[in-house]
Amino acid sequence: MSHRPANAITLFDGTSLDGWRQVDGQAAIWEIADGCMTVTSGNIVSAEQFTDAWVHVEWREPDMPDKTGQAKGNSGVFLQGRYEIQVLDSYGWEVPGLGDCGAIYNQFAPLVNVCKPAREWQTYDLIFRAARVDDSGQVLSQARVTVLQNDQVIHNNVELLGPTGGALDEDLGQPGPLLLQDHGDLVSYRNIWLVHLPQQGSDTYDPH
Repeated sequence: MSHRPANAITLFDGTSLDGWRQVDGQAAIWEIADGCMTVTSGNIVSAEQFTDAWVHVEWREPDMPDKTGQAKGNSGVFLQGRYEIQVLDSYGWEVPGLGDCGAIYNQFAPLVNVCKPAREWQTYDLIFRAARVDDSGQVLSQARVTVLQNDQVIHNNVELLGPTGGALDEDLGQPGPLLLQDHGDLVSYRNIWLVHLPQQGSDTYDPH
């Protein structure tokens, strides 16, 4: 699932944060080394904004054996800056919960726990369908997401309940950025890209 398609747009290639900024608009200042960026100061958001998209993110947990729960390698990937997919060291938990790695934070627990141990690279492939909103701002249908972690399905076309805690805004009819969360732990990210998806396919039959 994580094979990069030809039409993917690079958000982070391991060399530069030019396509990212802090939430307040200042330059992103996370540390870059060895082809990855590591959380150092503040949430960061991509300059690229999107509605429906396939987003690919690779991330690595620090080894924090003396920590537990939300204190163990906490970060998050926010689709459109509104919907958090939790990043956490939840390796070994038999039944992951609403706050564990892979959860749509405080809304839906992952179907299964497929976490790798700390210090190993992991992947998210996020197939996102943005909320549908009419001209008056009324939400016609909430956002949906299918999530693959390490090439295994952990959310199957889940209809979200709305933005999760910590969302940038609730303007669901507008495109939004990818947000990576600073929660005080040295989580690393690399090889981030997205593919913009059309909102619908053709409604005609053409046999060619």
